Parts: sequence; structure tokens; C-alpha cells
Amino acid sequence: MIRISNLQLPLDHNALALNQAILTRLSIQADDMLDYVVHRRGYDARKKSNIMLIYTLDVNTNQDDRLLVSFAGDQLIKASPDMSYKFVAHALADPQTPTQLNPQKRPLVIGFGPCGLLAGLVLAQMGYKPIILERGAAVRQRTKDTFGFWRKKVLNTESNVQFGEGGAGTFSDGKLYTQVKDPNHYSRKVLAEFVAAGAPEEILFVSKPHIGTFRLVSMVEKMRAQIVALGGEVRFDVRVDDVHIEDGQINGVTLASGEVIHSNHVALAIGHSARDTFKMLFDKNVYIEAKPFSIGFRIEHPQSAIDEARFGKNAGNEILGAADYKLVHHCDNGRSVYSFCMCPGGTVVAAASEPHQVVTNGMSQYSRAERNANSAIVVGIDPSDYPGDALAGIELQRKLERKAYQLGGENYDAPAQRVGDFLKGRSSQKLGNVEPSYKPGIKLTDLADALPDFCIAAIREAIPVFNRKVKGFALEDALLTGVETRTSAPICIKRGKDMQSINTLGLYPAGEGAGYAGGIMSAAIDGIKIAEAMALSMNQP
Repeated sequence: MIRISNLQLPLDHNALALNQAILTRLSIQADDMLDYVVHRRGYDARKKSNIMLIYTLDVNTNQDDRLLVSFAGDQLIKASPDMSYKFVAHALADPQTPTQLNPQKRPLVIGFGPCGLLAGLVLAQMGYKPIILERGAAVRQRTKDTFGFWRKKVLNTESNVQFGEGGAGTFSDGKLYTQVKDPNHYSRKVLAEFVAAGAPEEILFVSKPHIGTFRLVSMVEKMRAQIVALGGEVRFDVRVDDVHIEDGQINGVTLASGEVIHSNHVALAIGHSARDTFKMLFDKNVYIEAKPFSIGFRIEHPQSAIDEARFGKNAGNEILGAADYKLVHHCDNGRSVYSFCMCPGGTVVAAASEPHQVVTNGMSQYSRAERNANSAIVVGIDPSDYPGDALAGIELQRKLERKAYQLGGENYDAPAQRVGDFLKGRSSQKLGNVEPSYKPGIKLTDLADALPDFCIAAIREAIPVFNRKVKGFALEDALLTGVETRTSAPICIKRGKDMQSINTLGLYPAGEGAGYAGGIMSAAIDGIKIAEAMALSMNQP
């Protein structure tokens, strides 16, 4: 097949126009084209009055060889790449080995978010029968626990937005795209598995695929069932409280119950909020470094205002859907402020995992039909801002989350402030036209006390700049809700080229919690890489 990139057509084009555009681009007749598949469809909305759809297509013709010679050197017309996933087991010396593992070699996967899910699934598909340990609850019970916190302010510290089957990405916008380099097309493997588990097929070709919380729930269950059917084991409500390390080699773990499970190959996919596990690993001398992360607030606008600002007269178009944005500003004080985890047509959610702390996050359903758009507006910080040991960033997070709890009234309500008041440096006394979506609730206050002064100054500078890029961003009645502190793990568990900890053989730090991913797709891709590395190691004599 032949891949055509950057084929542009008007937003209102029909199928006949697309068909003709392919024939014209390749200079062939209708009889020469056998069929085509849309690999990617995005849009260019820089000119709101003339929004264009941009296609990448895989075309099957009866003249492929001639055309590839004819268009040699044209970077937009090439042979379609082979994106099929090649299991590592196919290259192993003895493909029967996985099914003959002794108990000491059976792999463990700690954590069942996107990283642990794909690591476990690929290991199971290769015949390695992994044991997956998840401290939180199965996804349906976890959903009940999470909604219980939002509605009744009852926090379950082991089953919440951060912990449980599906990971933190379950309660998010369900974005399935990433900017990480992916020469092996691992993202295609991830999307294919999600579609097989019930995701809409459009995620295979839209440029910014997403799923939403409710669809993720059933998908995760189906993927878990596949792991179990292939001989894997998934255990919930089991927290790993200790790792056994002897002469620099991991050989097992101890659960909170006291049970010991032996293994020489352990994937660590614990997510960015497993602070107690980070502490345990640090105390066991597993090498950990502090790393940069970001802190800030959630900002809410009417989704209709964002649609109008981005799409103009095309706002509401079914193909375009709810509009998003991506913003960044480099401030006079040397800080960078940027939008993060933008959730079109979504809600701001309570994401605490420890008592007496307030943390915000964003979530959307597949429909993206809620009245508000929200995103995090965050400021980059680095270890020089929180000097100390490798865990100093965690203590800063806790400090800010406890402060937010106090500002919110010490009942898990979140502190909030109208944007107009925030920019003018005065406390908010009443809401405007933007109704807050955060549950359990909000308390209007002055957010200047919620973050370090340099962060407040940077965000105050950035919002008017963002308003020039997205008209209405500095809307007086737009609402800021605090605090956003879990943008990523504040630590990195260093690993080598073999994907193992640089000082603990057999331990495979992975995903967001180890500092190697940022979102569902990049975490899932890292899970596949970890599974491959474990398979290669386990197959060695």
C-alpha cells in the first residue's frame, strides 16, 4: 500500500471529494485504486473561517510499484509502513520456555494502570503468566468508592482517583495520544487492544483519540479477562509493603497482609501517587532522583466560549467536536506556565489519595457534553525549588495539598476564585456565570496563599497572554480551583538500557510513577517496552 500524508480538504467535503483528491494526488484513474484506509484525520483551525481536514491515508492500487518509483523523493507519498506488533517471543531461542517457568521466574507486575495493564497483557500474550498486584479495588468497586468521596466526602485511601484498576487515567479525559517517539508503532498495538476491548474504532484514525471514563471501565475489565484467560493472575486490594533485595538482585515482595511472593522479575508500574511505596523503595536504597514537575490550578470556562474562540462559525460541528487548546507562556520571572490535561466538555474532580488534603484533576466522558471546559494551568518547578533528598518534591506536594484543604474549609471542598478577582489580587465573594463542576464543592477565597509567590505571579502574567491566543480565556467569571499538584511524579527511579533499575537487578521501573511517561498512551507504551525487556531477561539461561 501507499501512504499519502497531508492531504487537505474543506471541512464540509463529502466522500466523493476525498476519493477524487486521492486520484488527483497520485495521478491515477478510478480503476487503478482498489481501496484505501484512513490512517489519521486531523484538522487545521488556524483560520476559523476556513477550517481544513488533514488526512493521512493508506491506499491500495494496482500500480503501487510504479507509483513508488514515480514519487521517489516525495516525502508525502511513501510505502505504507508495517505497523503490526511483533511479539518478542517470536525472536526467542526457545518459544516454549515461557510456559515452563518455575515459580521463581514467574513475573510480577505491581500496579494495574495503563502501564501495568499493557505490561501484563503482553507478558500474558507471550505465555509468561504474570501475577499482577494492585493495591486498589477492581474498577467497578473503585468507581463506587470514588463517587462516594465526591458525593459524601468519604475518602478511601486505597481506592480512589489515584489507586485501583485502570490507574489515574480511568478518571480523566481518556486521551490516547502522545508526543513520544514511537518507531516501533507500539501506540498502534495499544489502540488495537483498546478497540478489541470495546473502544470505538475511530480511535484508530482521529488525530486526538479519546475514550472517557465510563467506556474505560468496561474496556479494562475485558482486558483483565484476557490476561486471566491466558494464565495470568490479577489480584486486587493487595499493597506491596516491602521488596526483597539480595546482593543487588530483587527476589520477591511482601504484601501488607504479610504474604511473601517470590520473583526475580518485577515490573514497578505504581503510578505517580504511590508515595508510601516511593518511601519504601528509597529506604531500601533503590536508586531514586528528584525530578521537575509542575503545580497550579484548574481553570473552567463555558465550553461554548472555547468552541467559539477556536472554531468561530464552525463551533458545534460534529467532526470537530468540543474544542480544546494547548497553551504555553515563558514568563518574565523565568518560569514557564502551560495548560495541561485539557478536558473539553468535562468536570473538575477531587483527586486526593491521603487524608486532609485537596487535589484537583480533570475528567471527561466520551461525549464531552458537559457545560464547562477545564484544564490545569501549571508552573514548572525543579528540585532547586524544593531542596532536600529525592523525596522532597513529595513533601512539597503534601504541603500544598494540606494548605488547599485548609483554604477549602477542612471538609474536602476545594478553594476557588474567579479569574477576574485573581488577576486583581482580591478574594472572590460570589460566583459569576461559570458554575463550578468540582465535587464535593468549592469555597470562594483568595488563591494567592495556595501556591508559592513566584507561581502566583507567573500565572497572573500568563492568563492575559493566553487570552490573546484563545479569546475569552481571561473571562472575569472563569473559575480557578486549587490545587493541581499531581501532574507527574516528583521522582525518577532510574533505569538502564535494559529497562532495569540501575542498582537493583530484576526491578523494572515503569510508567508515570517511575518518571518515564505522562498520560495513558505513553504509560501503555512503556508497559509494552517493559514486558519485552522482562521477556528477554527471563529467557536467558
